[in-house]
Amino acid sequence: MKNAKITIITVCYNSSATIRKTIESVLKQTYSNIEYIIVDGKSSDNTVDIIKEYEPSFNGRMRWISEPDGGIYYAMNKGIAMATGELIGILNSDDTYEIDACQIMADAFVPDTHQILYGMLRTYDGDNVVSTDLISHTVLPDSMISHPSCFVSADVYRDYGVFDTQYPSVADYDFMIRMSQTPEVNFVPIHSLITNFYLGGMSHTDFAYLDLLKLQANYGMISKAKYKYHQILYKLICIKRRIFNRK
Repeated sequence: MKNAKITIITVCYNSSATIRKTIESVLKQTYSNIEYIIVDGKSSDNTVDIIKEYEPSFNGRMRWISEPDGGIYYAMNKGIAMATGELIGILNSDDTYEIDACQIMADAFVPDTHQILYGMLRTYDGDNVVSTDLISHTVLPDSMISHPSCFVSADVYRDYGVFDTQYPSVADYDFMIRMSQTPEVNFVPIHSLITNFYLGGMSHTDFAYLDLLKLQANYGMISKAKYKYHQILYKLICIKRRIFNRK
């Protein structure tokens, strides 16, 4: 739809080192019918000062809040509840959109349908490009599509639910699996580069790995016994780390 209103949501906490480039990538979009919502988890650095600095440049199209929350997916759900757009994109506070990302998604969006549009993701490790991929939704749940390059129609969240916060680090994966099992939701691949993603953060931790195993166990991808084994193994590794850190 040529003039669909798009909401972009960025959640952040102590993101002063990276959020400037994220905000600028939204500000520079060639598509104008955008609202930008930033949900800050009560940062203790100068993240909020940076947000305030850019607010006038959006000419009333930016809204933000800064208050404690229960984690990244609580914050995303809060942003979704605030959104007034027909199509919603979620951009991490250390990632960036290509300048025409919203225009591409608006052109592909069909109103009054339950759509998940997803495009190509370019992954960086520091300044080095690791890959540029478009992972098909047809491989769900064996492999996750690139959430940072997804734009979801507001009707999907309204009619079929938001992020399940029992998964502190893989609720986006759970969401996509659930939607792939919902016949009314249409996944639409977009063969254009949408988002630049920078490695690091919570998704690359031991805790995230355990969270993924929990999801896999809940969906029957692995046995409950395997999940319990890895839980015990992880606890032993943590104990070993604490012992060696004392020496």
